[in-house]
Amino acid sequence: MKVTRITTYRVPPRWMFLKMETDEGVVGWGEPVVEGRARTVEAAVHELSELVVGKNPAHINDIWQTLYRGGFYRGGAVFMSAIAGIDQALWDIKGKVLGAPVYELLGGRVRDRMKTYCWVGGDRPADIIAQMKERLAHGFDTFKLNGCEEMSIIGTSKAVDAAVAKVAQIREAFGNTVEFGLDFHGRVSAPMAKVLVKELEPFRPLFIEEPVLAEQAEHYPRIAAQTSIPIAAGERMYSRFEFKHVLERGGISIIQPDLSHAGGITECVKIAAMAEAYDVALAPHCPLGPIALASCLHVDFVSWNATLQEQSMGIHYNKGGEVLDYMLNKDALTLDDGGYALPFKGPGLGIEVNEALVIERSRDPGDWRNPLWRHPDGSVAEW
Repeated sequence: MKVTRITTYRVPPRWMFLKMETDEGVVGWGEPVVEGRARTVEAAVHELSELVVGKNPAHINDIWQTLYRGGFYRGGAVFMSAIAGIDQALWDIKGKVLGAPVYELLGGRVRDRMKTYCWVGGDRPADIIAQMKERLAHGFDTFKLNGCEEMSIIGTSKAVDAAVAKVAQIREAFGNTVEFGLDFHGRVSAPMAKVLVKELEPFRPLFIEEPVLAEQAEHYPRIAAQTSIPIAAGERMYSRFEFKHVLERGGISIIQPDLSHAGGITECVKIAAMAEAYDVALAPHCPLGPIALASCLHVDFVSWNATLQEQSMGIHYNKGGEVLDYMLNKDALTLDDGGYALPFKGPGLGIEVNEALVIERSRDPGDWRNPLWRHPDGSVAEW
């Protein structure tokens, strides 16, 4: 069998799908994207495709190493996201050829179902209580929300109090009937992270995500030493070579590689195993589409330390497209009571892509961009 063609489709709300065809008619799908930079990743996919077309798709490891090591410059969000989508499609093909779900090819399941959580509150967290009540009615009891709005490198007591008040309202409204993680989204400086984690500790969030930016990872162990709240990070780390440094330094309780950014299934299985050796949990990042989510779940089902799975159904970004829109077998990603995902029964990634809808919506996908925020003094703020 040989790969004959790779096609990309940018689709709303802010995703990109990859279709990989073979000379035997077996098709695989992947989801390579950097949110807000889909066209850039698309160019990288088509540059890298010359190393894939004509090759045997069964040789996943060799293709991955060729894509990674075949060029002098490597790594980073764009290259690793391009590799990720190609890798996902290769695993999809292998599973379809062998008639087995990807998790079976990776050694089989370690759990019967996987806990997921959903987003509430939006970029600037608001309407949190109402949205949680709505999600609770649909069976969800675990959430994530942005922990604050933009914050100066030395923030005001007013900004700190506003962030703390939102969290206090959750515990006041729901007690411990819900659990939630707080995403600082890299908006907080190291000095202010120290202040916020102390103030938030009485409300016992599940975790604090990206308390500082990944490029400030030397602060993770320092922040962790000051709080009992687990620290999570990893969505802006793109290979095991980046994760090894944060694991060695300590401080991280939960790693969050993104299956569409960190080299795909092949790489993230290795990252998960590295984390297990350090007694660190796995909670893959996934505010993306169905192919990315399916890829995450296959890794979750074979990783003993997988604890939570992000999913984007109903997230505030999903304008013009939802996770299940692009699937023919929507029941494959139906979540049961409590927000648990069940193992896929179909071969490969286990989802059937609605190609006709993908093609239709790719004709005018738009170009999503994240907001550009500024502080009161006019300087750029982290979004």
